[in-house]
Amino acid sequence: MGDKIKALESKMKLYGFNNLTKSLSFNIYDVCYAKSAREQQDYLAYIDEQYNSDRLTGILQNVTDMIGATVLNIAKQDYDPQGASVTILIADKTRNPASEIHNDTIVAHLDKSHVTVHTYPEFHPDTSIATFRVDIDIATCGQITPLQTLDYLIGSFDSDIITMDYRVRGFTRDESGEKLFIDHEITSIQDFIDDKVLQRYDAVDVNVYQSNIFHTKMLINEINLQNYLFNTDAYEVPPMSRLTITHSLRQEMIEIFSGKNIF
Repeated sequence: MGDKIKALESKMKLYGFNNLTKSLSFNIYDVCYAKSAREQQDYLAYIDEQYNSDRLTGILQNVTDMIGATVLNIAKQDYDPQGASVTILIADKTRNPASEIHNDTIVAHLDKSHVTVHTYPEFHPDTSIATFRVDIDIATCGQITPLQTLDYLIGSFDSDIITMDYRVRGFTRDESGEKLFIDHEITSIQDFIDDKVLQRYDAVDVNVYQSNIFHTKMLINEINLQNYLFNTDAYEVPPMSRLTITHSLRQEMIEIFSGKNIF
């Protein structure tokens, strides 16, 4: 993976500015079992505290540093009864936004872009399974690309199911005027994820190479029930109930991973 990151950071000689737009949509699902109404309320309170807008802002600021961008503006909001959103406007660190203001006119360059995150907690009405979803979108232009943030993002959340979409749009030109529709090598999003992380998941790709569209989804391959019981010790649950709960968790994960109702 190190060679891939080096390739992302390498510079190429272009005619003018790099106009390529690169967008990464990163979605994780954290699945939990909370049986009683009180446990469900406590879980929502825990999620709201654990992933409030302040902590999410810190995660996105780290992402901004990792991709070599600078923060122009931050907007964040916590919602009632639950959920949070953060939006950060970013720019290439090599540019000086203050110098681009002339009289009363603000000149918008193509190197400006954004990073956003939204959270969505929800419950299944019958099986007592809760799902916490986090959506992160990173849109960049020019040399900046978000692929090197994947290991950090996966590690920042309890990620049972992950779906990722990466797309490069537009074109730029080299010094001879030839169009370049992508400025780095990529065959799969998985190439930019650490092998130790990938070993924990079953991963599937759906790529459209001629359009520079890459899609990867990942499903956790082992369930340690203790990690999915909220405020409950697994050994306090009867063996048959443990099997039933584990089966329900796996069914929920498979449906989310597949994107359709199966069971």
